Amino acid sequence: MAGILDLLNSDLGKTIISGVSGSTGTDESKTSSVLTMALPVLTKAMERNASTTEGAEGLMGALSGGKHDGSILDNLGGLFGGGVDESVKNDGDKILSHVLGSKQEGVQQVIGQKAGLDASSVQNILKVAAPILMGVLGKQASQNNVSSSNDISGLLGGLLGGSDAANEQNFLEKILDADGDGSVIDDVAGMVLGGNKSEGGIGNVLGGLFGK
Repeated sequence: MAGILDLLNSDLGKTIISGVSGSTGTDESKTSSVLTMALPVLTKAMERNASTTEGAEGLMGALSGGKHDGSILDNLGGLFGGGVDESVKNDGDKILSHVLGSKQEGVQQVIGQKAGLDASSVQNILKVAAPILMGVLGKQASQNNVSSSNDISGLLGGLLGGSDAANEQNFLEKILDADGDGSVIDDVAGMVLGGNKSEGGIGNVLGGLFGK
């Protein structure tokens, strides 16, 4: 299964980056940076939430409810063509709130700090990107006949690249533990700029991104 960062590097990913950039009025390279950091973090947060039976059932219910079945990916031209509909952004806002909970503000701060954007701009990008990510999950869940909590955890792990490299997991855990006080920014920067990058995978991509 292709990972979430492989998706961003594909033609579909380039369409998503361009569309999100245009719909939010954000520089395309900065939008790409935000999505490269944020999509693995959101996926990791979903994986953590799905580690409980209740969380897994809630996510599977959302994916099978029709709205997140993957059809959003089939009409990106329509999604971005006339400006993203407010209902999509509202859905994205609810997804972010549910997935990140009290960590949302801190996560947006850290990503904004690294991408050179304020937290509200990051939030605007993620409100458009979150329903697309759910669409990716919905399509993968359908194609892989996901029907149990183990299945959904495996699906999310696959999107994260299936890697258990310590620094990748450590980065994703640490950014999710951001509490908005600003100090975690220095912790994360020290970690990824310290040269301890894995060969390939999320850690390498994020490490290279932050190292610029």
